[in-house]
This record gives sequence, C-alpha cells and structure tokens, in this order.
Amino acid sequence: MKTILITGGAGFIGSHVVRLFVRKYPEYRIINLDKLTYAGNLANLKDIENEPNYRFVKADICDFDTILALMKEEKIDGVIHLAAESHVDRSIKDPFTFAMTNVIGTLSLLQAAKCHWESLPEKYEGKRFYHISTDEVYGALQLTRPEGDPAGNECGGGPFGDEFFKESTPYNPHSPYSASKASSDHFVRAFHDTYGMPTIVTNCSNNYGPYQFPEKLIPLFINNIRRGKPLPVYGKGENVRDWLYVEDHARAIDLIFHKGKTADTYNIGGFNEWKNIDLIKVIIETVDRLLGNPKGHSLGLITYVTDRAGHDLRYAIDSTKLKKELGWEPQLQFREGIEKTVKWYLENQEWMDNVTSGDYQKYYENMYGNR
Repeated sequence: MKTILITGGAGFIGSHVVRLFVRKYPEYRIINLDKLTYAGNLANLKDIENEPNYRFVKADICDFDTILALMKEEKIDGVIHLAAESHVDRSIKDPFTFAMTNVIGTLSLLQAAKCHWESLPEKYEGKRFYHISTDEVYGALQLTRPEGDPAGNECGGGPFGDEFFKESTPYNPHSPYSASKASSDHFVRAFHDTYGMPTIVTNCSNNYGPYQFPEKLIPLFINNIRRGKPLPVYGKGENVRDWLYVEDHARAIDLIFHKGKTADTYNIGGFNEWKNIDLIKVIIETVDRLLGNPKGHSLGLITYVTDRAGHDLRYAIDSTKLKKELGWEPQLQFREGIEKTVKWYLENQEWMDNVTSGDYQKYYENMYGNR
C-alpha cells in the first residue's frame, strides 16, 4: 500500500485532489496535512472524512521536526504539495508570511522527505515529490489583441495574443506571491539536481469551481450578487486570465503524479482566456438567471476601484506538452463550468455563510486547538 502525503488538502484545489485520490485509489493511504488557516476548511471533505484509507493531520509545513516525524511514522512514499499562501492582495500587505509558508515551508517538506527517503534501503526508488505552482511565476504577457479575436485559436494563437507561457518561459515574477512561488519552484528543482530526489513541478492557470475561498473573484462575486453588494473591479477590468475548472486540474495532477517524467515541468491550463470584465458579466448573467432576477438586474453592482499594484495584464498557459505526452486536456467547457459553479454556490449557502462569517474556524479551533 502506497502512502501519499497531500499538503494543503483542506484548501480549494487540495480538497478536490484528496477526494479524487481517496475514492480512486482505495489501495493507497492518503494523509491530508493542513494547518487550517483561514483558507483550510475540513467541511470541504465531509463526504470522505470517514473513509478507511484517509487520515487528517493538523500541522504546519514549516515545522520540520513534526513533518519529519510524520514522514517516518506513516512511511510516506509520495508528496503532493499544494499548501501555500496564494492571494496576491494578501501578499502585497504581508510578504513575510508568503515567504515563510511558500519558501521555508516547501524547503522544510523537501528536507524532511530527503532525510526520510535517504534513510531507507531503497532510498528514492518508487518515491516522488510533486510540487504544484502557478503561472504567475512567468510574469505577464502582452495584450496584442485588446478586444479579443474569436478566430485567434483557429489561427494558432489566442484570442488576446499569440504568446503563451511555455515550460521554457523564463521566470519573471511581479508580486510577493509569485516571487515566493518562484523561489519554492527553484528549491524543488535544486533538490533533484543536488540530491537526486525524484521531483516534478507543474504550473497552472486560474482555477475555479466548488469550495473556493470567497475572497477569490468568482465565489466573491457570486456571493455579492446574491446579497446585492458591490462588485469591485480593478482598473477597467481589462486584465486577461486563463481559467481552468478545478476538477480538470485534479485529473491532471493525478495523471502527472503517476506518469509524468521525473525532474520535468508541465504547464496546466484551460486554453480559456477571458478579460475580467467580460467574465464578470457572464457571472452576473448566470447568477441573475438562476435567482430569477430580470436580465441585467445586477450590472449596476459593478464598481471600478483603484488597480492592484503590479497587476499583470495577461496570463495564458500553453498545455500542449501535457496533451502530447500524457493525453490530458480540459473536459469541461467554460460556460458549462460556470453554470455548474454558480449552481453549487447558490445551493450551498450554508457553506458560504459559515466561511464568510468565520464560524468554520471557531469549530475547528475547538476540535484541533489553535496552534
């Protein structure tokens, strides 16, 4: 029986990965390690919490001694590392926390895995350290077709430009968040080059779907529309992002963990670019329709605010390598994904209210202690 440690498994993407692995691989033992900060919520995993091949551990990835002891106690064979501080606005206000969690936390996990695996007779044989990163490490792309080009993909480019982030794109981070993730990526690769650790890195585009913490754009706007609150849009809403449904990302992680090449990098994207303001209008149309509001009812909630410092103009991921080598591509079309996502949040208002009120944190502090 393989034992897989998934860090950040109570978070948005992590909970989907944990659920997938627990259900798909009953022969695996899945250890979900999460510090349960504001973004970690075990309510995300209520449906699998009693499965026999699942265990939750509350711990901080920066606590090297605890991580090493867990590695040895559970005889960890593989690590899927998702635990991270991930909100750009928070990184601008508090870069130290991002450097600690994303850099030192990753280094702590790498060193603990190294110490444990090198103590075994088989050493690194059958082991893997898989680090999930972001497209933001690459910096920003030019917006060469500002209005979007419906024929862009047919011409071999994207609707907003011909450039894409490839695995070979040089790193050029512009925020404390992306700088901390870039640093952690370098440490992962260095542990392969220096010690021979079997590592792998993936960089993904913006994820959306159920269980996302409602400070992020899509769940925030769904909730604000439901409550009739303003929809704050940075600048003129012209920034472009590539969107990927979270369950498609979880499938990619599963595939890469099992079949990806050691020491390689894979980009995971949706080939699904949207200008922020256009995405927001789709969300408004969908929420209003599902709530029974008149068409355009919530458009007046759009409120333009001062642009974010160092706001990258365009991200776009090229996932061609992943498709060619491992056969992965997104399954869910964006309009279908948005419909599914909006329905989930509207049908799970208790989850949303518990998160926005902070009640979920009080519950888990009583259960696990605030440490």
